[in-house]
Amino acid sequence: MTVLRRTAGVLAATAVIGTATPVTTALAAGTASPSPSASVVLPSGLYGGSDPRFDGVWRQSLALLAQRAVGVTPAARAVDWLAGQQCANGSFAAFRAEPTAACDAKVAVDTNSTAAAVQALKAAGGHDDAAEKAVTWLKSQQNEDGGWGYTPGSASDTNSTGVVVGALAAAGASADRSPYDLLAKWSVPCDEDGGGALAYQPDKQGKLAANADATAAGVLGALGKGFVTTAGKAPAQGYVCADSDKALTREEVARNGAAYLGDAMFTTGHLVSALPGAKPQPDYGNTADAVVAMAAQGWTKPAKKPYAWLEAHAVPWAEQSGPAAYAELILAAHAMGADPRDFGGTNLVTALNATGPAPRAAAAKHTGEKKSGSSVWWIVGTGLVAGIGIGFLLSGRRKQQQL
Repeated sequence: MTVLRRTAGVLAATAVIGTATPVTTALAAGTASPSPSASVVLPSGLYGGSDPRFDGVWRQSLALLAQRAVGVTPAARAVDWLAGQQCANGSFAAFRAEPTAACDAKVAVDTNSTAAAVQALKAAGGHDDAAEKAVTWLKSQQNEDGGWGYTPGSASDTNSTGVVVGALAAAGASADRSPYDLLAKWSVPCDEDGGGALAYQPDKQGKLAANADATAAGVLGALGKGFVTTAGKAPAQGYVCADSDKALTREEVARNGAAYLGDAMFTTGHLVSALPGAKPQPDYGNTADAVVAMAAQGWTKPAKKPYAWLEAHAVPWAEQSGPAAYAELILAAHAMGADPRDFGGTNLVTALNATGPAPRAAAAKHTGEKKSGSSVWWIVGTGLVAGIGIGFLLSGRRKQQQL
C-alpha cells in the first residue's frame, strides 16, 4: 500500500518504493499526526529498530501474521505489546508511546492500524475480547457508501475498505452495509486506460485512475480475504476482464483487478513507482501485494514471474526496510504455496524473527538463513517524510495519484 500525497509542503513517499505504512496517507494529507511524545526507547516487545511513531502497530501486526502463517508462535510480549496499544473504545493508533494513558482527541486512531491489529490478534489468539472490541469500532466507522476511510469521518478509499473487510473476515463478522457495491463502482471499465484496475478514490470530477496498490487491496477485499491467504481456484471464465452493462459482481471485481495486476507485471515481472519527476523504481512491496492478490484469485501461474523476480531482487529491500517487508514477502510465499524458508536462498522466517523478541516456538528449524539488517527507513526532515517502504499491504498496504 504505497500512498503518495503532497500537502502543505509535506511529501510522504518511498525512496525505493515498497509499501509505505497506511499512516503515510493521513500524515501527508494533514488529517492526522503521530501520537505525541513518542519515546525514543523502543519497546522490548516491538519488532523492528526504526522509529515506531508512524508504523508500530502496522509492522507488528504484519510480523505476527507472517509468523503464524508459517507455524511460528510469537513471543507473548510481542502479542501483549500489540494488544496494549488499543484504546478504550477499541481503536488503534499507529503508535502510542504511553499505552497506559487514556486516548484523547490528540491520539490519531485509524482504521488501517485497527484492522491490521484485528487480523494479528485473531491469528495469535488469546485476545479475542480486544479483537471484538476493535471490530465493533470498525463497524461504527463504516461510511454510508459502504466503504471506510483512513481516519474517522474521512472519505472512503479502496485501501482502507480492503483492509477492514479482511479484518471482519478474520473475526467472522460482517459489515452493516455491503462494501462490495462501492468496490464495483471504483473498478475501471475494461475499455478504458487501466481497465480492470481499481482506483484509490475517484478524483473531484469522478474520474477513476488505475492504482496498483489499491487494486491489490481491492482484490482481497472483493474476495473477502485478509492479508494471510492461500491460493484460490482460478475462475472458469479465464484470464480476461469482465465488462457488461450490468454492475460488476464482487467476483468480477476481483478477477478484473487480478488480471490488471498480471498484465502490469507481464513484461518486467514487477510493478514500478517513482516520485514525480524521478526515475521509476522497482516497487517491491506492491509487487509482493500483487502476488498475494493474484494467488488469492487463483492465478498462481501468471504470478510465478513476479514471484521469481521478488526472489531474485527483494531480499536487500527487506533487509533495509525491516519486519513488515519480510512479512510481506513471507505472505507472498505462503499465498503461492512456496517455502519462505528458502526464498531465493534466504530464510525469511529466521530473518523476520531476528528483528524482534524470539518466538516461543517454531514449526521446524531450517538452515540457509540470512541475517536481517536493521535500519531507520523513515527519514524525517523539514517538510519531508521518506522511507524505504513498509506496509499494504501499506496497509498498506500499500499510490495515491491525486497529488
